Amino acid sequence: MPPKSESIVVLEGVLAYVSFDDDGTALESEFALLDPARGLYGMDIRPTVWHTIFALEPDTVIFEVKSGPYHPFGDDGFAAWAPPEGSPEAAQYLMELENRFRLLWKLPPRS
Repeated sequence: MPPKSESIVVLEGVLAYVSFDDDGTALESEFALLDPARGLYGMDIRPTVWHTIFALEPDTVIFEVKSGPYHPFGDDGFAAWAPPEGSPEAAQYLMELENRFRLLWKLPPRS
């Protein structure tokens, strides 16, 4: 299946966007804060870009779209350098990534 772009729109709340190089290094220069109060409602993500998103406020709601047909991810849809989904290492990795994001954007620490 050829790589596809995707689009994300924040309907409510605040969302963090982080992209990575092929080795798993987070690219701070491309971190984006999707926050309607700041005027950034959404973004388009190019095909083949390693990325993650996470809510920075409770009850954040997004609309995410990708051209079809839908194919659920197998192991080939996730980066080899990323901790396995649902693992304790993944939770720790995400917490550290969020802390780094909040520091870069001068946001209050996690509550």
